[in-house]
Amino acid sequence: MWSRRTAVWVTLAPLAAVLTWSAPPLSAPPVTGTPPAAGPRHPAVERTAPAPRIISREVWGADESLRREAVTYTGAARAVFVHHTNHPDDYDCADVPEMLRAMQADHVLGKGWDDLGYNFVVDKCGRIYEGRAGGMDRFVMGAHTSGFNADSVGVAALGDFPAGTEVPSPLVSAIAEIAAWKLRTGTDPRDQVRMVSTNDAARVPEGEPAELEVISGHRDIVHTHCPGDALHDELPTIRAEAARLRIAGRH
Repeated sequence: MWSRRTAVWVTLAPLAAVLTWSAPPLSAPPVTGTPPAAGPRHPAVERTAPAPRIISREVWGADESLRREAVTYTGAARAVFVHHTNHPDDYDCADVPEMLRAMQADHVLGKGWDDLGYNFVVDKCGRIYEGRAGGMDRFVMGAHTSGFNADSVGVAALGDFPAGTEVPSPLVSAIAEIAAWKLRTGTDPRDQVRMVSTNDAARVPEGEPAELEVISGHRDIVHTHCPGDALHDELPTIRAEAARLRIAGRH
């Protein structure tokens, strides 16, 4: 969660082993064929749902000179963590590229991170933006969920989403599209996953396991109100839609 006025207690966790139990396959037939070849630390996404349309860093104007370290890659995504950015909900979607550039600068110059913390950002118009550099079709380790950055994807929704707010349906759909595309093959977005914390900044001490929803809110594992009450209430809808898209993608 990013704010112009308040800091967020998120640290970039070192790449560490993450233990999970395999989620049962969806009710559709299994995927056939050979996945595309990839390097051992640069695994390509094994798509079980089509990649959504994504606005690249080049298009929204990311400042590549701000990047401080080489990209770190991680294992196939076992979980998706949903965040909000704490921007006012009444922004104009035409202003989003400028908002992203400011957020990148804050994450690097203000928080000392290597780059934008989130792997993807979505706006209320349903547009999806490439976040952290490294290849949107790769598994890039972000700085989004303390203790659980490895083998996961961080998706941030632009807005605040307090209780009683109506969350735009295009935004909800966009998050589901990312989850359906990026989660590892055979994962049901409606299931749970067992992961082990890599530091003490999360609700779970370092080295301890946690049973999480495959699609979780930031607050579910870190002490924060992110992603806002209204957006957190939409997580069951996001899980169901992501599952539907993955099933449809297998036919």
